[in-house]
Formats: sequence, structure tokens, C-alpha cells
Amino acid sequence: MLFLLNAAKTASDALSVDALKIEKLIDKLIDLSITAGKHILMAVVIFVVGRFIVTLLNRLLARMLERRKVDPTIQTFLKSLVNILLMLLLVVSVIGALGVNTTSFAALLASAGVAIGMALSGQLQNLAGGLIVLLFRPYKVGDWIEAQGVQGKVTAIQIFHTILTMVDNKVVYVPNGVMSSGVVVNYNRNDTRRVEWVVGIDYGEDTVRAEAVVREVIAADKRILADPAPYVAVQALDASSVNLVARVWVKTPDYWDVSYDTNRRIYDAFNRAGINFPFPQQTIHVVKD
Repeated sequence: MLFLLNAAKTASDALSVDALKIEKLIDKLIDLSITAGKHILMAVVIFVVGRFIVTLLNRLLARMLERRKVDPTIQTFLKSLVNILLMLLLVVSVIGALGVNTTSFAALLASAGVAIGMALSGQLQNLAGGLIVLLFRPYKVGDWIEAQGVQGKVTAIQIFHTILTMVDNKVVYVPNGVMSSGVVVNYNRNDTRRVEWVVGIDYGEDTVRAEAVVREVIAADKRILADPAPYVAVQALDASSVNLVARVWVKTPDYWDVSYDTNRRIYDAFNRAGINFPFPQQTIHVVKD
């Protein structure tokens, strides 16, 4: 009987010890949950507030740049750069609020920087290209350019890309790396541009009279500049026509309007003057046996 009582007491003591251990474990879990909950709650608050502050700072920066009348080209680049930097700071702050050692995180990020840099070497080249574009300014926001086989109006120069809007309203993202090292044609860089027309007339027509008609059409358009003086001459004796060339200078914004309007006016003037336009002709000789 004594043996049974001792065994029961031992079992009771063991159960008490296990219950105490379980209670301590539960207390630790509760403490960890409370601590983790605090960190998570703090991280959520920092993220929400930080996101609001980032948006506010971006708006303040945009207003400041507009108020100071900073070049739109620089505005788009700076806004893109500042937004990325602020978001990186926000991410680091959220990670720190979660209890992660930011110093260790920064060291890990630095050690991974080489690998990331190698993986993103193309993007780093685009970043350097964007800085070169801002420094040497081969084009700016609002210019109409041609590069990499596409033409369009520059609507933004971001950190990694130049955004072009084409004539049919398609948007093209061109990497800044190739924009800084490739061929770029800027149609708006100079204040004036030369317009050229080639007009064919029939063989047998009076070329002097035809030239005079073209000069009259040119002289009647006030958008065509007098200096440099317009140039009209016989360019070539083609297979089916005598080709006249006319070259004039206009202000860059007037280029397309003058080009299209003058085509119509030359056509109407030639019809009134009785000057014939040529048609493709082919002479066939028939040999009879």
C-alpha cells in the first residue's frame, strides 16, 4: 500500500511539474504574441502614415518645381528619382518596425548589391543614360524626335526610360541607355526648318513659266521666310517628267502646315495656268515581220 501511495505522489508531482512548464510556455507564447502584435501594428501604422507622407512630399516637390518653373525634362526625372528613394526609406522603416535589425539588413543589402548590380546592369546603364540626357540635353520634354526606329513627342524622361507619344497616340518606352549612345534626330531643336517640294511637269512645258508660278505661290505665303531666300530650279530630267525643286525656310511650328498647304496651292496654280502634270508613259515599238 505504501508503495502505491509513493507512486501516486510521484506521478502527482510529475504532473505538477509538467503543468508548470506548460503554463510557463503559454506565458512565453502570450508575451511573444503581444510583442509581435505590437511590432506588426507599429509596422502597419508606419506604412500607412509613411505612404501618406511620401504622397504628400511628392506633391509638394511637384508644386515647388512648377512654381520655380523648372524645365519639364528635369521635373519628370527628379520626381521619379525622389519617389523611388522615399519608397526605399519607407520599406527600411517598416522592416525596422517589425523588429528586424536594420543594420544587419543594410549589411545584407550591401552584400547583395554586387549581385543585384550585375543582374540589373542594363538598368544601371539606363540610369547613367538618363543622367547623360539631362546633362547634355540632346532633347527635352515637348520635342519631336526620332530614335530607335520610332518617332514621337517626348512626354517624360524618367530614371530608366524616355516616354514618347507617337502620332497615333501610342506610347513608346525607350531605354535611356540607347538614347544616350544611339542616334537621335531632334526635329524641334532649331527655330527654323527647310521645306522641300519636287514637282513634275510635262516635257515641252515652259520651265521658266512653271518656276515663276511656283515663286508666286511661295511669295503669297507669309509663313515662308524671306531669309534665307526661297530657291526654285529644274532638278532633274526624269523618265516621264521634268522635275522642279522648291526649297524654302519656315519656323519649326509651321513646317507641316506650310508643306501640305503649298502642295495644294501649287496644284491649283498649275491648273489655272494650264501647266500639265505628267503621267507615266511607255513607248512600245511593234516590229512587223
